[in-house]
Amino acid sequence: MSPTIGGVPMPEPQDHERHGSGGPAGEPVTAHVSPTGEEFEVLGRAGPVALEPAPDVPAEAREDLLVLKCDDLFLCARRDGDVLTGRVSGEGLYTQDTRFLSRLRVRLSGAAPVMLSSTVTSGYGAVIDATNPVLDGVPQETVNIRRRLIVSDRLHCEVAITSYRPCPIALDLVVELGADFADVFEVRAAARRDARGRVLATKLDSTRVVFAYVGEDGGHRETRVHLEPAASEVRPDGDGAVARWRLEIPPRGSASVVVAVEPWTGERAAGDRSLGDAIASVDHASRVWHDACTRIETDDDGLARLIDASLRDLHALLTTTTHGRLPAAGIPWYVAPFGRDSIWASLMALMMEPDVARETLLVLAALQAEADEPWRDAEPGKILHELRCGELARAGIIPHRPYYGTVDATPLFLVLAAGYLRWTGDLGTLTALRPALDAALRWIDEFGDLDGDGFIEYERRSAGGLLQQGWKDSHDSIMHADGTPAEGPIALVEAQAYVYLAKTEVAEVYDAFGDGERATALRRDADDLRRRFDAAFWDAEAGSYVLALDGRKRQVRSIASNQAHALYCGIADPEKAALVAERLMAPDMFSGWGLRTLSADSPAYNPMSYHNGSVWPHDNAIAAAGLKRYGHAAQAARIARTMLDVGALARDARLPELFCGFSRRDAQVPVAYPVACIPQAWAACTPFLLLKTLLGLRADARSGALMVDQPLLPPDVARLELHGLRIGEGSVSLSFRSEGGVTGFSLLEQHGAVRVTMSA
Repeated sequence: MSPTIGGVPMPEPQDHERHGSGGPAGEPVTAHVSPTGEEFEVLGRAGPVALEPAPDVPAEAREDLLVLKCDDLFLCARRDGDVLTGRVSGEGLYTQDTRFLSRLRVRLSGAAPVMLSSTVTSGYGAVIDATNPVLDGVPQETVNIRRRLIVSDRLHCEVAITSYRPCPIALDLVVELGADFADVFEVRAAARRDARGRVLATKLDSTRVVFAYVGEDGGHRETRVHLEPAASEVRPDGDGAVARWRLEIPPRGSASVVVAVEPWTGERAAGDRSLGDAIASVDHASRVWHDACTRIETDDDGLARLIDASLRDLHALLTTTTHGRLPAAGIPWYVAPFGRDSIWASLMALMMEPDVARETLLVLAALQAEADEPWRDAEPGKILHELRCGELARAGIIPHRPYYGTVDATPLFLVLAAGYLRWTGDLGTLTALRPALDAALRWIDEFGDLDGDGFIEYERRSAGGLLQQGWKDSHDSIMHADGTPAEGPIALVEAQAYVYLAKTEVAEVYDAFGDGERATALRRDADDLRRRFDAAFWDAEAGSYVLALDGRKRQVRSIASNQAHALYCGIADPEKAALVAERLMAPDMFSGWGLRTLSADSPAYNPMSYHNGSVWPHDNAIAAAGLKRYGHAAQAARIARTMLDVGALARDARLPELFCGFSRRDAQVPVAYPVACIPQAWAACTPFLLLKTLLGLRADARSGALMVDQPLLPPDVARLELHGLRIGEGSVSLSFRSEGGVTGFSLLEQHGAVRVTMSA
């Protein structure tokens, strides 16, 4: 079975087309029969996806998007609920890497409603309140237009209109619809075709509109729009359609319309579901998931909102595959399994919901590479970078079924396995995963080290792959100190640190397997790597670890945040770690809003770039954890407080994927990166890692212990409680309080055999 997203595989290409008048196969195709036997007229080839020319970002793209998701179906809309095409902000309704709705526009008697408020009520729901401008016979601000959006297995858009006039009114409610079936790679301008698949004629009547498309992969895709009640008029409108309802509203009365949009890919569609049933279903699933998570209470309202939003977003990002469920990387561009992103999010969320880590491990193990395939940058044992199931991937135009161009996902997979065992004690799952762990270790030793120098490197082999294959994977992210690009193979500083941490921690897993010999060998390898790492990556003149080694083994001496990951992993020499801590918190690296990815003194610095001077919340959380690991708690707390400030200022309390690196002295609020993913998995999980770091939580489920190591509440937070924190089969509830700068804790509740200790 082909790997897919959404739990249901896309149908393999089939021949459902015929030619007019029995003509030869070379003549234009005039008809297409869907998998259900319905015949569609073929209108011709779809043209290129209409986008603003890159790299310009239109003003609209800088607006905050309204983002909702349930499993693999997600909506990106304007804050007023409309969806418009031709914008690189990526508005639309998507599933299986395809945009099934590219236009959803509501008008009242020819005018746009005036938005009053837009509220995300859950990861899958939103309410937008608006009023009317002056209309024919209706004074302004006398009608409330409430739009409720719910994403379940389809999108429900309810438009409820309430009149506050003492007399009857008549209004035309118009909904404009369109579906371009664009591949998400085309929407984000990462791929472009002059001609696409075949556009089929739209079918419409008073209760439904059906858009249809046959891709170059042979897949039949439909967008089925259900209209309730029946519209007064439904007509074609260019490539789209328009539905109009003539509403007669009594004095101080109301009327409502529901537009349900159902993506369909050839498999059996879900049964008809009312808006009420959809709300009940997604609400129940959300409650069950949240009830299983650690509950956090605090006196800091901003922190409480941030935690609530982060949990909501993590749940929303969970995406079903044929092998299980794991966090997708981010919306709108990365709703797919990503090795690095899914692993980091799961690792950060271990104290909140360890089952996320279990499912992530199982999915990634099932998709682990088994062969050497240059087109996909794959070697045996390697953990994937990205899995896609859209038209471009299925047609073989891009190498993402899956694509393996990542140097760090494989060691991080091992780190997650060890972390999962520490928090859960679930040796059964780890035993089932042992072949995948063995294969990952073999990849590190046999394929990861390209030149036999004992460090892992990367170099692109696929013409359709990534040039840079660390977490900073934009093409210009690895630059020498003079601003010139480093040539590969590239040995990243953090990749070596991940290997060190992986071998150190997975040795505990092999101890649990009863394989002490393998565990000893892994620890010996890690110790040897640590010694060689210090000699090769330390820059004594700069007082920091370098960004990387290039293909000629020259140090890439740029001052970057990557070295903070060496502290997180424990590979840094303690004396050198103190110098790194000082360097990281210097003004050229710490903007006041967070740790920059690249020093402001670098010739390559650009605070508005993706990786060369921007600020990434997850990067800051990793840095804070590394700083506290080496005893620099004050610096860790400063970073944590800064991230809490960013969250407090963010719309919907969502930390963005990244933001610009301008100094806090010059920018009174964090400056938004125009097309950042919000929500994004590791940004959503950043608060969890920050709290785990500051509270000093270390679990050892196999011995039934939770260590609290030098706890520290974030500045300005006086009280924080953890309820139902799971360690193995047991759980505890803890209260942390700060007085006079000293944080203490008490045990509130205990279930099962868990002992809690505090280090000196």
